[in-house]
Amino acid sequence: MATILLIEDNEMNRDMLSRRLQRRGFEMLLAVDGEQGIAMAVSKLPDLILMDMSLPVLDGWSATRKLREIPETSKIPVIALTAHALSTDREAALASGCDDYDTKPIEMPRLLAKIDALLGNKLA
Repeated sequence: MATILLIEDNEMNRDMLSRRLQRRGFEMLLAVDGEQGIAMAVSKLPDLILMDMSLPVLDGWSATRKLREIPETSKIPVIALTAHALSTDREAALASGCDDYDTKPIEMPRLLAKIDALLGNKLA
């Protein structure tokens, strides 16, 4: 099954989402800020990254731009996760290099459909 890196600073969100995805068979990697997320992405090369946009140390927009500049991580799909639901927020996330965008609170069926669309054959 696919490996997902969840970069989320809120412990409750991180715990809830990682447990729900693990129950669905995903291997989970966890990071609490943008810099730690970049380091983990480079060292572990996950199949997909769930990126909170409002992170300490290095925000999700900047972290995603950096991931796109690193050859090893440039093609890893990134889904932005944010409580900001304005169309301009979605556009900013996509412009920073995210492949998709989802709003909090997370609706699992919607998020799973986005993960499935980006991972395709890596789910088996």
